[in-house]
Amino acid sequence: MSVTSRYREAWEGFWQEASDEQGAVFWDAEPVLTAGLHLALFEPHMTAIGLPVVDLGCGNGTQTRFLADRFPRVIGVDLSAAALDHARRADPADQVDFRELDAVEKSEAEQLHAEIGDANVYMRGVLHQCDPDDRQPLLDSVATLLGDRGRAFVVEPSEAARPVLMGLVQSPAGPPPKLAPIFAHGLAPADVDDASVGSYVESAGLAVLAAGEMPLTTTEFTLDGTRIELPSRWLVIGRRG
Repeated sequence: MSVTSRYREAWEGFWQEASDEQGAVFWDAEPVLTAGLHLALFEPHMTAIGLPVVDLGCGNGTQTRFLADRFPRVIGVDLSAAALDHARRADPADQVDFRELDAVEKSEAEQLHAEIGDANVYMRGVLHQCDPDDRQPLLDSVATLLGDRGRAFVVEPSEAARPVLMGLVQSPAGPPPKLAPIFAHGLAPADVDDASVGSYVESAGLAVLAAGEMPLTTTEFTLDGTRIELPSRWLVIGRRG
């Protein structure tokens, strides 16, 4: 199966309107506040040295470029061609191999795995944005990319993030400027319950190796200057031993 045309078009529209300016997108926080913190949790579980790293749902590539400074081969994949245009413009040295990939389409994950072998996967805030019918196929594709030796680090806003987001959207002043386009394009953040994530992982033949909670840092601030952070959960997942 592939993602719906509505979902693809929503992301294309979002990224076509997005600015190239660093931090212009709601979740595009500095890597030192995002991927940097995640790597400290992820790297101890990377048991196979030298595997490629796939940033699944890489968007404009801010976190991908950070990963590419630390691993010999990093591939950034995204559904949206417009997002990848942003990513390539921000990477004039071609440090990262950016590719268009529909991760819900199993054959595309299988083709990438056949090319690069087992990989470690970094996936931040992708599952909760998927249409419900696409979530299990997405985790199945992650399992394909991992193979026998890879590990995945998955970060998702928790259920507790949704009331935070809806409070921002429904405030008398209106949604913050960087949050408004997400809803305007019909995207639905924090729309997956916590228990389902573990179920998707198990159904994909994978196991949760480590888990915890950590605020997901955004680039937006409240009127009093407080940076908006969303409650989130992180998982390290891999093949069952």
